[in-house]
Amino acid sequence: MPIKDLNQLLASLQPVLSEQECVFITLAYAQYGDAAPLQPIASVAEPEGLTLVVPRRLADQQGHAYQSVFRCLTLNVNSDLQAVGLTAAVATALAQHSISANVVAGFHHDHIFVPSAAAAHALTVLQELSARYQ
Repeated sequence: MPIKDLNQLLASLQPVLSEQECVFITLAYAQYGDAAPLQPIASVAEPEGLTLVVPRRLADQQGHAYQSVFRCLTLNVNSDLQAVGLTAAVATALAQHSISANVVAGFHHDHIFVPSAAAAHALTVLQELSARYQ
C-alpha cells in the first residue's frame, strides 16, 4: 500500500545505490522508443528534444555526448504519488552536503540521480535522514 505520511515515508526510505553509472543525453526531434538500443532508465519529452537517462557504457559505445556522470539512489519505500514533502526533504538533506539531486518519480518508488563521485556520501546522508525518523 502506498505511503502518504511524510514521517512514515522518511522512516522507511531504504535507499539502495545502483552500481551502474548513467548519464543524461538529449536527442533532438526524437520520440519515445527511438533510442531503445540505449536501454533508457527514464525519459522526458521536452520541446528541445527527448531527454534520456541511459547507462554510461551504452552512451559511450554509441558516441553520445553528456555533461556529467550519475548513479541512481532508489528509495525502496512505496511512496504515494500524492505524498507531500518527500522530494523536498530528500533534496534538502542532499543540498546540505552540496550534492545535487535529479529526482524521477516512478509509480512505486522515487529515484534520485546523484553525481557518481558523491554517490556513496549521498547514500549515507539518506540513511542518516531515515534513521532520524525511526
